[in-house]
Amino acid sequence: MDDASQVGEARRLAADLSTRLAFDSVLAGRISVAINELCNNLIRHAVGGRLMIGARAAGEAMMIELISMDDGPGMGDLQACMCDGYSSAGSAGQGLGAVRRMADDFDIVSLPGQGSWILARFYREREVGGHPVRAGPVHGCAVGAVCLAAPGEQVSGDGWGVAQHEGGADILVADGLGHGPMAAVSAKAALDAFATGPGVSPRELLERVHTALRSTRGAAVSAVRLDMRANQIRFAGAGNVIGRIITGTADRTLLPQPGTAGIEVRAVQEQVIDWPAHALVILCSDGVQTRWQLEDASLLRHDPTLIAAFILGKFSRGCDDATVLVIRRAEE
Repeated sequence: MDDASQVGEARRLAADLSTRLAFDSVLAGRISVAINELCNNLIRHAVGGRLMIGARAAGEAMMIELISMDDGPGMGDLQACMCDGYSSAGSAGQGLGAVRRMADDFDIVSLPGQGSWILARFYREREVGGHPVRAGPVHGCAVGAVCLAAPGEQVSGDGWGVAQHEGGADILVADGLGHGPMAAVSAKAALDAFATGPGVSPRELLERVHTALRSTRGAAVSAVRLDMRANQIRFAGAGNVIGRIITGTADRTLLPQPGTAGIEVRAVQEQVIDWPAHALVILCSDGVQTRWQLEDASLLRHDPTLIAAFILGKFSRGCDDATVLVIRRAEE
């Protein structure tokens, strides 16, 4: 995002997405205004500015997420920047404050000298008993993810899925071998297998995915079950989709076994690990550097989607599909 012409392009892409997802004109207008403000801030103030526009379901809700991120210089006084009328570039100073008011969910991280990451989320209304109800986040586990295609590709060869249930959640992240359309076929086949029958253990799920991918080029796959009742994490994986459990005082790695689902996977081994109350569970495909660091423990308190964007923005290898998924217990 380094030219004014890209602002209109971003608005058009968001308008098309809003139409396809049946967002009403008022909500689509709010999204358009937010894009305008975020993009203009990137052009005026930032280096290496990028805007991501995505959509996903959360329970009965459908949401559009806007993520603005850049490589600096960051905001010296974040609270001042959020106030109407504040500007360091001679503008009216309405941008970030306006985005925060229009968005259903809003979060921001800014690190002086490193950059800023901003999340604005918009929920589509649903009808209950003939009356519109604003659908909000699902209770249980809070989930955030960013999945990007390799440079020059139109589709990502990565895929992810989360199935929430009473007492926890099941997770699958798949990284199709290589990138591009054929890798995307592998990732989709893995997610289709994940969707066919929830409730199985990670070991059983990985075995099911291995069988389902035999007609594809294969994929690295990691499966996780989060059990809030037993406070446990169950993990099984083959390939290079690596997990981390981070609490702020501890950092434990979940390492998959060698192999490629659909091609060769030896007897699946399942790990069982304690799940601390405030821990983040983070899964990354190999488009993200292995030894990434959150650096500032205060990042743990932010929205999982913003944390995923931070990790991807700072530690993407820049040459492959890249996915970061972050999940934790939702705040009641």
